[in-house]
Amino acid sequence: MIKKYSSLIIILLTLVGCVKNDKVLMFVGTYTNGDSKGIYSYYFDQEAGDLFFANVTPNQEDPSFLAVSPDKKYLFAVAEITKGPEMDSGSVVSYRILEEGRLEKINKQTTKGHNPCHVDVSPDGKTVVVSNYSSGNLSLFHVDSEGKLSELFQQIQHEGSGPNEARQKHAYAHSALFSESGELLVSADLGNDKIEFYKRGASGTFLPTEQEYVAMDPGAGPRHFAFSPDWQFIYVINELQSTVSVLQRNGEEFKLVETKSSLPTDFNGKNFSADIHVSQDGRFVYCSNRGNHSIAVFERNPSNGKIKLIQNEFVQGDWPRNFALSPNGKFLLVANQKSNNITIFKVDKQTGKLSFTHKEVKNPSPVCLKFLVK
Repeated sequence: MIKKYSSLIIILLTLVGCVKNDKVLMFVGTYTNGDSKGIYSYYFDQEAGDLFFANVTPNQEDPSFLAVSPDKKYLFAVAEITKGPEMDSGSVVSYRILEEGRLEKINKQTTKGHNPCHVDVSPDGKTVVVSNYSSGNLSLFHVDSEGKLSELFQQIQHEGSGPNEARQKHAYAHSALFSESGELLVSADLGNDKIEFYKRGASGTFLPTEQEYVAMDPGAGPRHFAFSPDWQFIYVINELQSTVSVLQRNGEEFKLVETKSSLPTDFNGKNFSADIHVSQDGRFVYCSNRGNHSIAVFERNPSNGKIKLIQNEFVQGDWPRNFALSPNGKFLLVANQKSNNITIFKVDKQTGKLSFTHKEVKNPSPVCLKFLVK
């Protein structure tokens, strides 16, 4: 009898191990002016499409946007505030990622800018860039081998404005990403309607490239962007005009190829587009619409980069801020900020189209979703 029970326990443990191996960690950045307690972590079952709560790390300074280091050991979170109790500006926090999605704070540094809303890590894990929305600048930090952030070593100030008097009185830096080599830094500024380019110099600081920027349509309000898998194209989501612009690399420069609406033709309400991602196979482009409350699906031509709108899928929530494709590409998860839920959609790998799985989890004010894949 003892031998029988021992065999049963071994079988159960094996099954549990197999299930856990199908799951990946996902972190959720939030706004904490309501019920949110900080940064949430979940396990996502990539085969069944189920999301399971794991932990929450206390942080009451609007840890809205997150980035995971390339070695998957550290997580960086902005404090999207004008100023905190310890400093007269926003800040960025470094965490060590522990078991079960728990986070251990390493240190925090001032960005010397207001309302930092985006963070990215270089491919070698040694540099972090933060976009300060309200002050229109980028803050750069070194990261040591233990995940500790240095004091700010460079700040890049954007200049200019746009025709939208309510939203574009001055520069509003909204996001910045490193290239695949880490030598190029690209930034989207909602206020001056520019995608700006910087190259790492001999001293390690970033300087404007020969092509300093690509101008978007006046009043477009570029917010986020994504590279194609071959790094030859950039897809820009323009918040204020609800459009997607396609930039194509030509040697060392980029040129604007086309701009398409992310909305259905029969939509007449107000909309503010937010996030954008390209599928791993490069065949589809997805973006989120706040107002239309949809994920727009574009079919992409890999040869010339051009896109065609093929679907607007209701997100089953209100105000879809950020979203993420699961690492295996089978699912798309949406952070609906105002309805306090994360909704899960199945991705048709052949057509790129989405279908609601009728699965969701409640999460207060979700803003950013980041998977951790080891």
